[in-house]
Amino acid sequence: MGDISEKDPLKGELFDVNADLVHAIMELVSDGIWDWNANTGFVYRNPGWYEMLGYNPHSLENTVFTWESVIHPDDYPHVMKVFDDYINSRATHYQVEYRCRKKDGTWLWIEDRGYVIARNPDGSVWRMVGAHRSIHERKRSLEQLERRNQSLEALVAERTRELSRVNQQLQLQLDENRSLAERDTLTRIASRYRLEKALLEECERAQRFRLPLAVIAMDVDDFKPINDQHGHAVGDATLLQVVERLEHCVRQGDLLARWGGDEFMVIMPKSTVETAMALAERIRQAVLDIPPVGDFKVTLSLGVVQRLDHESPSNLMARADQALYRSKAAGKDRVSQ
Repeated sequence: MGDISEKDPLKGELFDVNADLVHAIMELVSDGIWDWNANTGFVYRNPGWYEMLGYNPHSLENTVFTWESVIHPDDYPHVMKVFDDYINSRATHYQVEYRCRKKDGTWLWIEDRGYVIARNPDGSVWRMVGAHRSIHERKRSLEQLERRNQSLEALVAERTRELSRVNQQLQLQLDENRSLAERDTLTRIASRYRLEKALLEECERAQRFRLPLAVIAMDVDDFKPINDQHGHAVGDATLLQVVERLEHCVRQGDLLARWGGDEFMVIMPKSTVETAMALAERIRQAVLDIPPVGDFKVTLSLGVVQRLDHESPSNLMARADQALYRSKAAGKDRVSQ
């Protein structure tokens, strides 16, 4: 290529470079070194560049088209953008990673770096040198690591989904258990557990907002002889008929619960004893419609109380129980306070 006079971009001084000498030195370098004379279109590539891609030294055309032809199609747009940005002074350096096609058709990851050592008076590139360095092993290791990470992430995601499914199943089981705990097995109305929980909440609400709260306690009269003479199946059927009447009487917002055995209770928020007495009487009358069980007429005894200021749930229930037994003592099938 002969001697060429170039302007040093760092010192701004003219210097002479013997291209043949430079290329002779480049022949000894193992990395893929390239030297591009943009004014002539000639590109010198050292033997290391060819060997990297599996070619015999200097077996390809010494033009930029050789370089373009080996760049992976998917990487080509990005490489050209980085290259154009640098040679047009829109970027301070040229460094890019991409895949090059080897002679055997496989792809090799390389790192490409270049530096403009001389420009023409109009600012265009005159001469640029650079180096291709294989980073294939590093890339392969990173890809393997990424695949392992993806596999790990997929495993974590699957385990997370599995845990989510288990949690959902546990939540469903918890909800079912809670529902079972809060509903009486036979009658499907609120259980004693739900009754005590709700009564505590309603007592706190009544105290907080100074609202009245009434409770009705009730018991099926002479229920034990029904079980003893007709069996528990008939006794259970009788209780279900009683509950059916009770559910038709209680208001929306009231809580009907099985207190235990043949005993029931109604919590009546925001209700006075007068309102509760009226409901209790309707309940008593409704139960009278149940057909007799053998020689036994189904009746209810009921006790009604209104919560006192600062009264605890347990004391309120005890007073309701006392009112109930006053009805029992007075002859049954009646409502007492």
